[in-house]
Amino acid sequence: MKHLLSAADLSLAEAEGILDLAEQMQQVQTRPVKKLPALRGRTIINMFFEDSTRTRSSFEIAGKWLSADTINVSAKGSSTSKGESLRDTMLTLDAMGVDAFVIRHSSSGAVAQAADWVKAHVINAGDGQHEHPTQALLDAYAMRRHFRQLGSDGFAGKRIAIVGDLLHSRVVRSNVLLQRTLGGEVVLVAPPTLLPTGVETWGCEVTDDFDAVLGQADIVMMLRVQRERMAGGFFPTPREYSEGYGLTLERLQRLKDGAAICHPGPMNRGVEISSEAADAANSLVLEQVAAGVAVRMSVLYHILGGSDEGVNA
Repeated sequence: MKHLLSAADLSLAEAEGILDLAEQMQQVQTRPVKKLPALRGRTIINMFFEDSTRTRSSFEIAGKWLSADTINVSAKGSSTSKGESLRDTMLTLDAMGVDAFVIRHSSSGAVAQAADWVKAHVINAGDGQHEHPTQALLDAYAMRRHFRQLGSDGFAGKRIAIVGDLLHSRVVRSNVLLQRTLGGEVVLVAPPTLLPTGVETWGCEVTDDFDAVLGQADIVMMLRVQRERMAGGFFPTPREYSEGYGLTLERLQRLKDGAAICHPGPMNRGVEISSEAADAANSLVLEQVAAGVAVRMSVLYHILGGSDEGVNA
């Protein structure tokens, strides 16, 4: 696997291989010394042209725990802030002989374009409103562990409701594509004003009635209302949005037995998710965060081709 630009890049065997190896990688987090020699001598540049806490930190930790040399580059600290084009920045860094770039960019398609310019491997850490494939992988990791605790091993027959601001979300696109590969059934829930153009071609059930699907879902994934991407007019008030599309305490109590709650974070408590739901016993939110490092370690290992000896060290 040369790059990871889209969740659609992954075959079933590749997706399951990443999730299976992440199980081993997560054990590293409990060790006194959190270090594997698998990527010793490799150099990874994390290029974040958009603010990030979870994704950037987890990629940096993942690289370091695999013994790679990791370098962080932000838009403010790079020559792009002086007017240099993204292409020239990428070519300059690629000429230094780095092994991989992890890129987050505000423009959809920018990461795929960068991959065409460089010889190094490229991993998409989120591009505009397009995709975020490693987020979908860690979501799937947390879901799969939950299903296994209930005695079910796979996604076949599982119904996953993704609710909220679909229009501005790159997470939803990657989750739909990955679940198509893994065998989960996705239903998308949002007000009509927050539905992406062409969503009817995604191959999913789409509805604006949250309550109608609530009791049928094995996973309810709430998406953040991305106020920073909105020019206004998508819904009347946060309170009215919460009444129609928030996972309130009342809706929490109507979830089917064994259903779990996901949220890719950061959360707007009291808008798309209540504190009761965010902190509930069946919430996988913290499991998703914990899975971030393990899944990204697995992705880096698969992309950069570390040795089996390094994994088992």
